[in-house]
Amino acid sequence: MTLHADRQVRHRTTTVRGHEVYYREAGPADAPVLLLLHGFPSSSHMFRDLIPLLADSHRVIAPDHLGFGRSAAPADFRYTFDELAAVTGEFTEQLGLKEFALYIQDYGSPIGLRLALAHPERVTAIITQNGNAYEEGLGAQAWAPVLALIAERTPRTEAPVREISSPDGIRWQYLHGVPPEQQELVSPDAYEHDAALMARPGQPEIQLDLISDYGSNFALYPAFQEYFRTSQVPLLAVWGAGDEIFVPAGALAFRRDLPRAEVHLLPTGHFALETHAGQIAALIGDFLGRAATR
Repeated sequence: MTLHADRQVRHRTTTVRGHEVYYREAGPADAPVLLLLHGFPSSSHMFRDLIPLLADSHRVIAPDHLGFGRSAAPADFRYTFDELAAVTGEFTEQLGLKEFALYIQDYGSPIGLRLALAHPERVTAIITQNGNAYEEGLGAQAWAPVLALIAERTPRTEAPVREISSPDGIRWQYLHGVPPEQQELVSPDAYEHDAALMARPGQPEIQLDLISDYGSNFALYPAFQEYFRTSQVPLLAVWGAGDEIFVPAGALAFRRDLPRAEVHLLPTGHFALETHAGQIAALIGDFLGRAATR
């Protein structure tokens, strides 16, 4: 069986602010756009199974943030969430994306929601997969070392956070919260791919800069929540219920500001696409089809 040409993934690059940005794209050029924004420590590689499942009805675009995946990791770039969001915004403008639905996960959440604050008229819908916007979504144990780093960046507070980017730390993020009988669905290629990229020169400094800047996202939570209330943007939460980084309370909290938000807690972990790509694709297809008529 031959995959329809529109559903085949194309691997492309463009230049933003003089830096190469890699992205995956599939789907008809004239279809509604779905912009996929990955989290830490991954890249657009995390969407490898999802993209072909949605490309029959959407133009699906998944960039690697600067410092991640196959995008450039310039030493002179200021690695903050404001800057990553600005680059992503310029990326969408270069590609001529006038409006799009957002899929946000982990780091992709504050990046994507900054895009929504800057240009709410461009965002047609939001799918959040373990992409947090509420304090109650922060898992206490997982966030303790990060909060210590945010409060004071010293060699002592950096040490435990560096472990998050280690091969063992990355593997934990992929497997923790996944039921034992489903762990064999998680490809070792996924966490080993991330670990190899995180081992490149300069990565420890890049990741520490970003993690220590995460407090800037907390400061924007009230603005994100006000955006939800005023826009009533259609929102679908597909959340790994076993995630201890962004816990299920963060998914349920969206209903406080978006009473019509659709929330699905799935029996898996932080990287829900590893085990539930088919189910998530079906939920997204149905959701976006209905959101287009609202």
